[in-house]
Amino acid sequence: MRNLLSSLAGRMAALAVAASVGITAVGVPSFAAAASRDNLPIVRDAEIESLVTGYARPLLKAAGLSRAGIETVLVNSPDFNAFVLGRRIFVNTGALTMTETPNQLTGIIAHEIGHLAGGHQQRLRDRLEGAKVMAIAAALLGAGVAIGGTAAGARGAVGAGAGIFSAGGSAAQRSILSYVRGEESTADRSAINYLAKTGQSGRGLLETFENLERSNMFSGAGGRNYLSSHPAPRDRISAIEEAARSSTHFDQADPPALVEAHNLARAKIAAYAGGMNDVRRMFAKDPRGLPALYGDAIATFLAGSTASALQKMDGLIAARPSNPWFHEMRGEILLESGRGSEAAAAFSRAANLDPSKSGLIRAEVGQAMVLSGSQSDLKQAVEMIQAGLQSDPMNGQAYRYLAMAYGRLGDIGRAELATAEGHWNIGSLSEAKVFAARAQAKLKPGTPAWRRAQDILATKSR
Repeated sequence: MRNLLSSLAGRMAALAVAASVGITAVGVPSFAAAASRDNLPIVRDAEIESLVTGYARPLLKAAGLSRAGIETVLVNSPDFNAFVLGRRIFVNTGALTMTETPNQLTGIIAHEIGHLAGGHQQRLRDRLEGAKVMAIAAALLGAGVAIGGTAAGARGAVGAGAGIFSAGGSAAQRSILSYVRGEESTADRSAINYLAKTGQSGRGLLETFENLERSNMFSGAGGRNYLSSHPAPRDRISAIEEAARSSTHFDQADPPALVEAHNLARAKIAAYAGGMNDVRRMFAKDPRGLPALYGDAIATFLAGSTASALQKMDGLIAARPSNPWFHEMRGEILLESGRGSEAAAAFSRAANLDPSKSGLIRAEVGQAMVLSGSQSDLKQAVEMIQAGLQSDPMNGQAYRYLAMAYGRLGDIGRAELATAEGHWNIGSLSEAKVFAARAQAKLKPGTPAWRRAQDILATKSR
């Protein structure tokens, strides 16, 4: 009995994890696949984060969530998908590359914000609790019939027990998936409302569903709608098309500068994901446009031709001198070429031009200073990295460079503390405690740094 309950609890926990992702996904999540992803491959990129956050900001305000501390997180996956968990909106890189206009992506984000504003996650948890009881009760009943039938030698009873066991789980799954489909429709309607409130068109969301329909992404459902966590694209279009078209903003076009920024982000993703070939496929209709040239420059850099990539980036900067991301990429290329001081200057220029004030770029200035090899720059490098971490404490790479800077300054205690805090901020508590203990042994008791190490050591769970 204990083993059976344990097994069932494990299965329902997997369903709960999968459903918590599946409820909020614009694509077609597989419960089994979603449940198996223990660690999401997170992408950190100031340019793309700034773009996606900019798309979300007015929509969050329209939904009354502007002060709720909602974060946007990029997931390195080519799949067309987005979902919410807790206070985070996760957007796959594939969702960016497959959306050809900003409006298509804002429609997706508006849909996810609809889930957040509607409190769908908490209600799903409540449903899952009911489904868990339902499945366990049916499973126990089925197991009891099967065991009794075996003892009595009744083969029919064994078959009946297996049937009850299967039917209980199936009924629970149908109940959950039916509920999820209803919440998807609610989020679609909310998305149209938020888009209208912010003066944006609902056309992009309709186009997304049309693209899903053309891609036949729901073909795996085998015609049984209840096995899909989302309504069919055609049903979703029918449900919101009238409301979308009735908006005075339906024919509102995306600003050209935003279209360019969107395509620049797509070009960067394509270059990192598939190199020159992917960039050329994506921009086959405009191979000399700025996004295509940007993707070409990045792909050239990744292929190892740093001198040629630098020349191409200089050409892009001449065309758009106030674009912070061109200067940032130039800094990346210079850093790869071993020109730390020049890289720090390029990153500094990017930081000054960056309207989002990304902590990633500010930390990059300090990181380049550390790699420049100049002892006189190390104190300023520490200040820049700490400034970046102040607004973005989840930047694991910055902690490594901070530790390196302190090590070169001879401050081993703070170097150990920086390493401890890096582990702490990514959730590795045991490693954080090891380095915090080392830091405390080298720091003066009672100092702020010593107390930060003590806080880590005193923590029982992360």
